[in-house]
Amino acid sequence: MNGWQALFYKEVLRFSKVSFQTVAAPVLTAVLYMLIFGHVLQDHVKVYGKVSYTAFLVPGLVMMSVLQNAFANSSSSLVQSKIMGNLVFILLSPLSHWNWFFAYVGSAMARGLTVGLGVFLVTSFFGQPAFEAPVWIAVFAVLGAALLATLGVIAGLWAEKFDQMAAFQNFVIMPMTFLSGVFYSIHSLPDFWQAVSHLNPFFYMIDGFRYGFFGISDVSPWLSLGVVGTALLSVAAVAVHLLRIGYKIRS
Repeated sequence: MNGWQALFYKEVLRFSKVSFQTVAAPVLTAVLYMLIFGHVLQDHVKVYGKVSYTAFLVPGLVMMSVLQNAFANSSSSLVQSKIMGNLVFILLSPLSHWNWFFAYVGSAMARGLTVGLGVFLVTSFFGQPAFEAPVWIAVFAVLGAALLATLGVIAGLWAEKFDQMAAFQNFVIMPMTFLSGVFYSIHSLPDFWQAVSHLNPFFYMIDGFRYGFFGISDVSPWLSLGVVGTALLSVAAVAVHLLRIGYKIRS
């Protein structure tokens, strides 16, 4: 192994050793969302013509799980290493900032996509979505996982305590995820809130991902791709710069 591969392997082992907490628990949470929202709203919410509400929920829950777990993996790893003091051992190694970036982002993507696959396999028993455009499914799954994993690196570098990281996740990541159209089509919202939703980059990730299943979306998948790609490049540039200067990890 070279440097970044060894660090990547270490990070994958970190979450796989406690997979009951890092993989199984998020899958169970998504199933509970499916049972509650699917049961209560199945006969009251109509989306995309003949698409059942339960089937509509599946892609949203999958992408929500991918995003939240990709962010949680990279951010918690960095904060935990800083607090426990074992980050110094990585700092002593001849790893470049690019090695750090690819290892932490890659391992977080691995966790996010693993959880997403688990959520899909379980929730698809409740409502089987189609696969109208599989390429779009893969593209938005990878880009979404990469974007939130990179954002997790920034949050992990910034946070010095667990409560700071929790605040970032609870007051930024969670609201943007839940208000991105996971449980509804934004066309069901008043005009003002539709406009607000279009300012949320998480909406484009979920809407583009859902297009891959149904061939229908609230906005063009190309627009979603442009927004998500631009956001990823911007966030990645910030993360790489912070790693290069050793922001809050080098005295």
